[in-house]
Amino acid sequence: MLKKIAVILQPPVSLFELGVVAEVFGVDRSADGVPRFEYLVCAETPEEPLSAGAGAFVTATGALADAADADLVAVPSSSLIAPPSEAILNVLRDAAGRGAYVMSLCSGAFALAAAGLLDGRTVATHWRYADRLASDYPDVRVDPDILYSHDGTILSSAGTAAGIDACLHLVRKELGTAVANRIARRMVVSPHRDGGQKQFIERPAIARSERSLQPTLDWITENIKHSMTVSEMARVAGMPERTFGRRFAAEMGCAPHLWLLRQRVARAQELLEETRMSVEDVASESGFGAAPLLRHHFMRTIGITPTEYRREFFDLKDIRY
Repeated sequence: MLKKIAVILQPPVSLFELGVVAEVFGVDRSADGVPRFEYLVCAETPEEPLSAGAGAFVTATGALADAADADLVAVPSSSLIAPPSEAILNVLRDAAGRGAYVMSLCSGAFALAAAGLLDGRTVATHWRYADRLASDYPDVRVDPDILYSHDGTILSSAGTAAGIDACLHLVRKELGTAVANRIARRMVVSPHRDGGQKQFIERPAIARSERSLQPTLDWITENIKHSMTVSEMARVAGMPERTFGRRFAAEMGCAPHLWLLRQRVARAQELLEETRMSVEDVASESGFGAAPLLRHHFMRTIGITPTEYRREFFDLKDIRY
């Protein structure tokens, strides 16, 4: 269940990471078919302005005690100089102990590590802080490349936009692909980037003389049910195949065929959630062609079969709503 969200602030507050959680969980989008969350901003000293740098201050209206029954406790970026207070660490430990989700954004991973929640886990943080986190907490497996990590009820994400990916990933898991897609569309962001995608993309900006890959990505999505090769994608992009492969990897962080596979699985999830199509028809509509191939890739990506996924989704939906 994902109904009550509590964000724990520590000075100096990162406005971007705070804004990420607020945008995903703090905006009422019930008119768009998104369940309304109870969203709280909490601090050890509520009503006391906390510095956010650049002349800005943030005031939390909630106390740490207000997070005691939250379904998700999120920790945005925080200072690496001053460690979290024992009171904040206890909030994180208590949340994890009762089975709530606990999520860090960027350097917020240091707070989770200090609480002992990351020992033995694979963890994401901003690549700039990865070595420091691994050095300070040797029992934590820090992966400097990934966008986000989800291990049990503990989530960690890399810098800035990777926090959006982690939040949408959690929404997708708890509330379904359709809800995550509605939020992503309102935010004008990609609805799904896999956590294992590379954090550092070689060339995020496209020179004016170069063509954007977006029309090609749109074409792939619109034709997802049809068989397609990398050669065909390159033709649509108007590039030689090898050039297209290099450009795609540089801008999207993965090879074209891997991105296509992820889109097919995401489409299958959507159909399993929103329709009563047979698994065979879902396989056809998502471009896998046949149910055995869908089951193979679905199991490798999601961890359960399409039938189990559908059953689990609708069982949870009955509980949530």
